[in-house]
Amino acid sequence: MVIMKDQYDVVKKVIDYIERNLEQEINLDNISKNIGYSKFYLNRIFTAHAGITIYKYLQNRRLTVAAEKLVKTDKPIVQIAHEAGYDTQQSFSFAFKQVYLYPPKTYRDIGIFMPKQNRISMCYSFITKYCEFIAEIKEISA
Repeated sequence: MVIMKDQYDVVKKVIDYIERNLEQEINLDNISKNIGYSKFYLNRIFTAHAGITIYKYLQNRRLTVAAEKLVKTDKPIVQIAHEAGYDTQQSFSFAFKQVYLYPPKTYRDIGIFMPKQNRISMCYSFITKYCEFIAEIKEISA
């Protein structure tokens, strides 16, 4: 499997858009309109190249930023929840606990920030060489 440069560029645009708008209202329709491709195509190639769906990446990035704010700021949890895109503190707490295993208040009290989803950094030349290497191994073993 050889990764096409245009697909790499599209995935990179999706990541850049998400990172610029983490605290804004974002959904697959917004991303699709901004990037100029169908949401089905975007989600398919993003998942294929990043190993995670766009929705899950967005959710994990927002929760990681929220975890950092919990430890490094005194902002109220409800404000952090809102900035992370959650309508209620309860829905934020539920999602946060699924990823970080502790409710936000307990996590803040522990005081140690551990990122769960850093920004995906795509290196086209590395990915291309890796995929070519895998394809070569498959040919040899066939």
